[in-house]
Amino acid sequence: MKKDKTLEKEVEKARLFENRRQFLSRLSIGIGSAALGSLLIPDLFSGRSADDDGMTRGLAHFAPKAKRVIYLFQSGGVSQLESFDAKPKLREMMGQDLPESIRGGQRLTGMTAGQASFPLVGSYYDFAQYGKSGAWVSSVFPHMANVVDDLCIIRSLHTDAINHDPAITFFQTGAQQGNRPSMGAWLSYGLGSENQNLPAFCVLVSKGGGNGQGVYAKLWTNGFLDSVHQGVQLMGGPDPVLYLGNPAGTDKLSRRKLFDKLAELNSLQFEAFGDPEITAKVQQYEMAYRMQTSVPEVTDLSKEPDHIVKLYGPDCLVPGTYAANCLLARKLSENGVRFVQLYHQGWDQHGNLPNEMATQAKDVDQASAALVTDLKQRGLLDETLVIWGGEFGRTNYCQGRLEHNNYGRDHHPRCFSVWMAGGGIKPGIVYGETDEFGYNIVKDPVHVHDFHATILHQLGLNHEKLTYRHLGRRYRLTDVAGTVVKDILV
Repeated sequence: MKKDKTLEKEVEKARLFENRRQFLSRLSIGIGSAALGSLLIPDLFSGRSADDDGMTRGLAHFAPKAKRVIYLFQSGGVSQLESFDAKPKLREMMGQDLPESIRGGQRLTGMTAGQASFPLVGSYYDFAQYGKSGAWVSSVFPHMANVVDDLCIIRSLHTDAINHDPAITFFQTGAQQGNRPSMGAWLSYGLGSENQNLPAFCVLVSKGGGNGQGVYAKLWTNGFLDSVHQGVQLMGGPDPVLYLGNPAGTDKLSRRKLFDKLAELNSLQFEAFGDPEITAKVQQYEMAYRMQTSVPEVTDLSKEPDHIVKLYGPDCLVPGTYAANCLLARKLSENGVRFVQLYHQGWDQHGNLPNEMATQAKDVDQASAALVTDLKQRGLLDETLVIWGGEFGRTNYCQGRLEHNNYGRDHHPRCFSVWMAGGGIKPGIVYGETDEFGYNIVKDPVHVHDFHATILHQLGLNHEKLTYRHLGRRYRLTDVAGTVVKDILV
């Protein structure tokens, strides 16, 4: 008897400490239990709730410079030496060994660790200076060169990982191992959505003609955050979101009734167990229901005017291409999607770099520049942060047969280039500097954690305060490091 009373007191104590979301979820049962109130009270699940540190999620920590992000991730590792970091010294020393004093015993992959020598190789392509900044850009990126005054080129990024999977995972989640929330999931968790009819985090995947490293759902996972924050992948073709439509023989009204009854059952489950994943599942059902109308509309590119098609190139009307995904990213962003992550595979040029990289660059050059131009002419670039780059760079020495121009370059995490545009980033500047061999950073290094901290800062989030308690500790995107790179901010 005494044991029963103790149990009753513990249950009552737990109920007294229920949070706002749980309280309103139960309250909503009385008015139909429609998605635990998410339909009838759209702002209920926007994320505006206090965490265990007293911080209010769904609201920026300070005034943001950017509202949303479009990340054009170039999967495979773009060679900085053939893109944005001109090194004439390498042409002068063509075929000579990389001095040991420069290499300094740094890590090598298994693909070149056994090489007897490390012959230097200059860029196969010519470089020229563009814009008021005089930034050096390779000849394979003529369209990006034309918008260079809108770009902030960072030449001094560096990372911890030397192989593709951990390096890509590190860029997306802030950790090399899996099951950590991705950047888009963190933003969804921290800021919520701007559009109740579209996910806060969308993912687009395309593939070029080069050697493509795989990209997997773990890169846009919610990790230990509620599953509602996971990225939603949109496919190319007539059915962009799988299983979004109603099954054969089911109309919209019967589907609505099904979701309402399902919400009632889930409410009872939540009442009994208090598992937040129950509410997250109902939110996903409701989002899918609303997306049945919103997704076909936003993914329809056929109504884009001729001047936009000309800007992005004819491939923008071919679903699943990089150009089509860039145009779709703009449409998603202008419709309030907080984070659009685009992955383009094919940058892993271990061999035949002169031919492969030219083809790969042609796939992305026009559309990448067009996205910046399009956002700018719509007045959206100032509030949209655009990022372009891969998981690491490439070595200054060759891999393969140099004498037949069939060479490639190995992975190089020590220094590489990316660019950013809009969202409160200084336009028309080059930040950071590498040595004359393009092997080490000599000025203004930027670590991946610094990069993440800066992105969050532009969205009004203090990276040290955007945390989530899991397994007894507080996690964050930047782990226990990261410094905002203030010199590149407006």
